[in-house]
Amino acid sequence: IESFLTMAKISLYAVATAIALATNVDAFVGPSPAVKSSSLHMSAYPTSAEDILWTPSWKTGERDEVNGALGKYCEDLYSVTRRKTRTVTCGPIKFGSDHPIVRQTMATTDTANVDASIEQIIRCADKGFDLVRITVQGKREANAAAKIREGLFKKGYDIPLCADMHFQPVVAQLVADAVEKIRINPGNFADGRKDFEEKVYESEADYVKEREYLAEAFIPLVQKCKELNRCMRIGTNHGSLSSRVLSYYGDTPRGMVESAIEFADICRSQDYHNFVFSMKASNPLVMVQSYRLLASEMYRLDWDYPLHLGVTEAGEGEDGRMKSAVGIGTLLADGLGDTVRVSLTEDPEFEYEPCNRLSEMSEARLAATNPDSAARQAAVKKYVDTRDITAYSRRTGVLPEKTEEDKVDVSLFLNPNGSVLSSVVPKMLSQDSAPYLYKELGFKTAVGMPFKDIATSDSIFMRTLPAVDDANARTALRRMMEVGTGVIVPAEELTKNPLENAVALMSLTEAAEANGQLPDGAIRLAIEIDGTEDDDLIAKVKDLNPVMVLIGIDPSLSQLHASRRVFEIFKANDIDTPAIHHYKTDAGDSNNLALELGTKVGSLLTDGNGDGILIEQVGETNFSVDFLRNTAFSLLQGCRMRNTKTEFVSCPSCGRTLFDLQETTAKIQDATGHLPGVTVAVMGCIVNGPGEMADADFGYVGTLPGKVDLYYGKEVVRKSIPNDDAVDALVELIKSYDMWKDKEEVEEEVEEAVAA
Repeated sequence: IESFLTMAKISLYAVATAIALATNVDAFVGPSPAVKSSSLHMSAYPTSAEDILWTPSWKTGERDEVNGALGKYCEDLYSVTRRKTRTVTCGPIKFGSDHPIVRQTMATTDTANVDASIEQIIRCADKGFDLVRITVQGKREANAAAKIREGLFKKGYDIPLCADMHFQPVVAQLVADAVEKIRINPGNFADGRKDFEEKVYESEADYVKEREYLAEAFIPLVQKCKELNRCMRIGTNHGSLSSRVLSYYGDTPRGMVESAIEFADICRSQDYHNFVFSMKASNPLVMVQSYRLLASEMYRLDWDYPLHLGVTEAGEGEDGRMKSAVGIGTLLADGLGDTVRVSLTEDPEFEYEPCNRLSEMSEARLAATNPDSAARQAAVKKYVDTRDITAYSRRTGVLPEKTEEDKVDVSLFLNPNGSVLSSVVPKMLSQDSAPYLYKELGFKTAVGMPFKDIATSDSIFMRTLPAVDDANARTALRRMMEVGTGVIVPAEELTKNPLENAVALMSLTEAAEANGQLPDGAIRLAIEIDGTEDDDLIAKVKDLNPVMVLIGIDPSLSQLHASRRVFEIFKANDIDTPAIHHYKTDAGDSNNLALELGTKVGSLLTDGNGDGILIEQVGETNFSVDFLRNTAFSLLQGCRMRNTKTEFVSCPSCGRTLFDLQETTAKIQDATGHLPGVTVAVMGCIVNGPGEMADADFGYVGTLPGKVDLYYGKEVVRKSIPNDDAVDALVELIKSYDMWKDKEEVEEEVEEAVAA
């Protein structure tokens, strides 16, 4: 014990626990007689499902009768205000609205490898994480968890540990002796191994009858967590709902919420409230809707449990960060969320920066603690928010139509599934630079002529034009226009420097004053709205009939709330003009840009508001046109709008992973990354495997050491393929379902492709 006290940085909490471990006293609740007394007291609580006071049924309408209709889902629709939640303790840290957002991650080591796990957890703690989750598959890992906990304390680290539990109620009780938090998955905690057997329930009574085995499996863990003052996460996953819930509610956000409420009812029946919820999904739209629905249910049930936010199986790199930011950032902007984990297919230490950055961005937007943010939110003109958070419905703008008089095809200036506009400057159009610009914009070329491809920018935006006598630059613009690329230029610039068939951009005020009159040579009108306009002026968009509206909110206003106001006015006046988010950024780091876009623009696209994105750099130019174009397409794909590349659902790895996930994912991406419209799930183990592939066409799942199963949808079609052969087998499987196309040959150097 004395050696513990000499450890540098050791906390009083760690000292107390170390003494307890050395004297065989429970570290968290004191000597064993108190536990026995608590166990006797537990017997006063329900011990079977029939004795539990269950939340009234949603499906029969009883909940509406007893608790009223579903209402608000956040504290304030018009300012960023944290939802008021109770304090939940987890060793030395606390979750809840009275405390900072907790940053957490998950170890990727084999939990049974105690030394490696301790080393990785220490790296995570040193990086700044507040909590680390570890995998516990069985008794061996439960015993290892105790050694990891003790080893960390001896090294002076009191960072709480969370045991990730699936399928093993008895093991969950064992590991509760060692760690501060237990994560249970309602989809497989008591329902056993994941399957997709469809069950038929003739009535609500048939469905609730099966709650008995849930209570029987779960109550002992709840009692133990209460006795030991352990924390719990009721962590529902979209892809691992039980066959019981799937059969009754479908693969839906409502099913996720009802599954979690059942387990919360069991906790509450034991007067145990030290738990948090999560509603994770790999699809950010499903994830956002599920959390909002749960929050709304908690408001009407008068519950105040904290929320753990995360997009599961987000992937890696900018795409993984973008997808996480879309889901997590959207909810944090609603004031929802008390702890965050960004799930990346990378080492856990690399999750800290995006996790921390999203938390910082959220905290900076809170009106209660940031006067500047409060002022921007208050400056937005009054409006009524009518969004329906229980269902996703995308507002789709009506695309322009080509007329007989048009010399270019204006119908191609935008895409019905979401448009990408790229910012271009005149020097990029020189004779030497134009071939490279075509490539940066995503064009295919043949003898120097550009042709649109699947991920070509739909239109370009130019604040200034090349001179009228710059024949080479003007030719490059004309060639892009001839294949359906819009060129959007401020009307003032077109007046000074005309360009035939350009789209003239005006502020709404200017357009209204000019009554939509175009400069000479312009083919259509585009309008920019900055959110300072009054309702009547915005309503005039309908009469002006622009080809598109660019929404670029004035910096004095809250971008989120001012944009929502614009869309509400559009809805009230039946304005169906395509709306493009004009996002200006001075970001110098690609990862930060992904987080910004996902949070600030993704939060609007998840509401179904927006038809595309224009990213414009301000200040120093840090990113290429190609990078910004691909980033914009990644945002649209992450928001489930426009698919331009293979979608990968890739788990972040953990102690259950049965192959090198990062290396394997890279191989699969290299082999199959050229298949837009195809979704491939790469899962390290069976726990989230078939379930988390709810959105996937094909699945690659580790099942035994060195072996992989392949799925088509939710069906296993090939089993126990050796790792070395599995990627090739996946390619053959995709081919067998006629979803394969060969990679196009890499283009020759641009110079050789340009006509002499």
